[in-house]
Amino acid sequence: RCHGALDGSDAVNILRQRQREGLDVVRPLAEIPLPRAGLIRLPADSPPRSLGPMTRQLISSGAPWEPIVGYSRAVRVDRHVHVAGTAAIGADGAVVGRGDPRAQTIHILQIIQRALAEAGASLEHVVRTRVYVTDIGQWEAIGRAHGEFFEMYRPVTTMVQVAALIDPAMLIEIEADALLEVGSWRW
Repeated sequence: RCHGALDGSDAVNILRQRQREGLDVVRPLAEIPLPRAGLIRLPADSPPRSLGPMTRQLISSGAPWEPIVGYSRAVRVDRHVHVAGTAAIGADGAVVGRGDPRAQTIHILQIIQRALAEAGASLEHVVRTRVYVTDIGQWEAIGRAHGEFFEMYRPVTTMVQVAALIDPAMLIEIEADALLEVGSWRW
């Protein structure tokens, strides 16, 4: 055993000892009751709602699977905006730019731009993007299209190859995180 390493029984004994001494104890996750799934259902286009000192706004793209899967295109919590993994899907539900990584990247970033605008943000507020590609050999076309949108703002970004996306015609999926400036944002 490594010096200083604890196994599960050591940790439990330490917690019990701290309880006997009346000290604060962090409960193991397994002991914390979790709410049942589906207790609260809000429409995807629900207005911001109070969660104590923070406010949460759900933004929907209108995709039929958002309520089924239980996700939003974007979520704004106070100054933070998180845009979900976005693929090149048109209004008709079909993949846009089949076989063209550049066209798919441009379409995806336009969708992300609209979601950001609905949250009161823009591309200049994006601080991070994550790009998932099915063929890393296409990185340059994807990267150049990404650069056309972000050349002035230059967020941190990660591009990784994945085995597959939901539809084989999807070549790219992009996530974005934005941070609004203090004092310059409103609901």
